[in-house]
Amino acid sequence: MDQQLNFVTIAAADLDATRRFYGALGWLPLLDVAGEIVFYQTAPGQVLGFFLAEKFNADLGLAPDDAAVHVSGITLAHNVASRADVADIVAVMAGAGGTVLKPPQPGQFGGVFHAHVRDPNGAIWEIAHNPGWRVEADGTVRLG
Repeated sequence: MDQQLNFVTIAAADLDATRRFYGALGWLPLLDVAGEIVFYQTAPGQVLGFFLAEKFNADLGLAPDDAAVHVSGITLAHNVASRADVADIVAVMAGAGGTVLKPPQPGQFGGVFHAHVRDPNGAIWEIAHNPGWRVEADGTVRLG
């Protein structure tokens, strides 16, 4: 198997709230199927999808109320160029219906300045600035 991740799909309890939240961030859907799923291109070769929870579980062959509709134990990270960018993006996310779990602040590890925001589905976003990390124009991530 190639070392790549092309799709991340999250069960969405409220697909309309999801559309409003990501739309307020300026995200444009790659594909939007009413009452079912919405996909956003997040990087070359990578898509983030939100699948209506009931249909997500049906696709997996699970009961409609199965625990698969709950997101836990992961964060989605968005790295930015400055501390001010962290604060600006967190403010937009909060205004769009996100819940700020950790306001912008220095992190405990690695010189990062970050915040955590929960989207309407429970997915937790880390908005971070780390002067030791960068993403190249071709999408390559440089750590350290």
